[in-house]
Amino acid sequence: MEIEEAIAKAKKNNQKAFNFLLDEFWDYVYGYQLKRIENENDAEDITIQTFSKAFDKINTYNEKYAFKTWLITISKNIHIDLLRKEKSSIHSKITDQDEEKIYRVMDDAPSPEDKLITEQNLAKLLRDIKKLKPHYQEVINLRYFQELSYLEISEQLSEPMNNVKVKLLRAKKLLAAIIKK
Repeated sequence: MEIEEAIAKAKKNNQKAFNFLLDEFWDYVYGYQLKRIENENDAEDITIQTFSKAFDKINTYNEKYAFKTWLITISKNIHIDLLRKEKSSIHSKITDQDEEKIYRVMDDAPSPEDKLITEQNLAKLLRDIKKLKPHYQEVINLRYFQELSYLEISEQLSEPMNNVKVKLLRAKKLLAAIIKK
């Protein structure tokens, strides 16, 4: 399959075309991010988000430009957004009378109230998960309830690990949309 043909088929929601594009460009996007941030896990997460966003927005792709360039632009923007979020949410500046700068890391530990809310919302979450298509339910179940690694999920589903990661990211996005309703 040629890249142009795969893009055209992907615009028509052809799963094989998505898989072809993912396999074709994964190493390129991942390598780009790895050079930028020098952290394999973060590079992998950004690459997954890149393909998820690209596949969600494939109809906006303009054939006048190289597909690689379009993917790298998406990847670069995701990385910049993550850096901005990290910078604004992790540290808050406090200046005292002596004008000394003190940095405080926000506490992410759940409070007793958070735990109670989590327990009460578990039943609702399970109902919301059941609203997803079966293959999305399965991947969420394997990852978050059975706590399998990506590799274990990949082996159990007989799918490439990259497909599992993208499928899981899509499932989480769809679940988030259901929960927001």
